[in-house]
Amino acid sequence: MTELAKQIAQELLEIKAVSLSPSAPFTWASGLKSPIYCDNRITMSYPKVRTAIAEGLAKRIKETYPDVEVIAGTATAGIPHAAWVAQILNLPMVYIRGKAKAHGKGNQIEGRITEGQKMMIIEDLISTGGSVLEAAEAATREGATVLGVAAIFTYELPKGIENFAAKKVDLLTLTNYSTLIKVALSIEYVTEREVSLLQEWKKSPADWSKNQD
Repeated sequence: MTELAKQIAQELLEIKAVSLSPSAPFTWASGLKSPIYCDNRITMSYPKVRTAIAEGLAKRIKETYPDVEVIAGTATAGIPHAAWVAQILNLPMVYIRGKAKAHGKGNQIEGRITEGQKMMIIEDLISTGGSVLEAAEAATREGATVLGVAAIFTYELPKGIENFAAKKVDLLTLTNYSTLIKVALSIEYVTEREVSLLQEWKKSPADWSKNQD
C-alpha cells in the first residue's frame, strides 16, 4: 500500500466519490446490492484531487510503459483523465466509444492513431473490466498496440481479475478496494464489524447481495 494509494483513497472518500454503507447497501444498475458506491466523475469538480490523479497516472504509466505513444480514454468517464494525462506526458490523445457510430464514418475511436502505435487506455473504475476490455479489443482492431489499462480505482473483484488475465491485458491502478477499506477504518469512516462485511462482499458480490434480501 503506497502513500499515493492511501492519499487517493482518502481523497475519494472525502469528496464522496466513493461511499461505503455496509449496513444500508446501495443498489447498482444491475440490481446487485453493494456496500460501496463509486462515482469517480465527481473528481472532475475538485482540481486538487484530479491533479493528483492525473499526475499519479502519468507517473505510473511512464515508469511502467516508457515507450507509450498515445493515451486513450474510455467514453465517457475516462475521457477527461486521459486528456489530463496526455497533456502531462505531451502525447497524442484519443477516446474510444462503447460502439461505433451509426452515422458519418462510423468511428469507434475518435482522434487519430497509426498502425502499431503503442497505447495506454485510461478508465476511471474497474469492476469486472468488461467495457474497458471491449475498448482494448476495438483499439487492437483499429491497429493500435495496447500496452495495458490504467485506472483510478479497482474493486479487485475475482471476476475482474479473471477477465483481465483471460484477455492477457495488463492493469495498473492508483488505488484499490483493499487500500480503501484500510484507510476508511483508520479515519473511523467504518467500524471493524463493517470492515468484515466489506471484505465478505468482495469475495462474492452476488452471494452477498442475495443475503441482503
